[in-house]
Amino acid sequence: MPSKKDTTPKFHKLHVKTGDTVQVIAGKDKGKVGEVIKALPQLSKVIVKGVNIKTKHVKPQQEGESGRIVTQEAPIHSSNVMLYSTKQNVASRVCYTFTAEGKKVRKLKKTGEILDN
Repeated sequence: MPSKKDTTPKFHKLHVKTGDTVQVIAGKDKGKVGEVIKALPQLSKVIVKGVNIKTKHVKPQQEGESGRIVTQEAPIHSSNVMLYSTKQNVASRVCYTFTAEGKKVRKLKKTGEILDN
């Protein structure tokens, strides 16, 4: 008798947070820089402003209203983005370190820039 699958959603640890500036490192939008609008840890995906733009045809909801075409950002996998330093214009991996007060913060490996204040 097969056991029941666990249907609870799995949350994956993401290296980016909402509000971070990232650079796309793979895919059709490779090289683009944008801000993370939303992080989706259940899917390991992020939505980046101005990246992976999709067009959606929306039907009219009420009588007399006309249909329209809406452009919106679609999610991309978090492994396809890399944190970006706007000060030095370079993408970098992230590491975790502790401040003098003992607070755990994220730091860019290439530049040494602290991300969390």
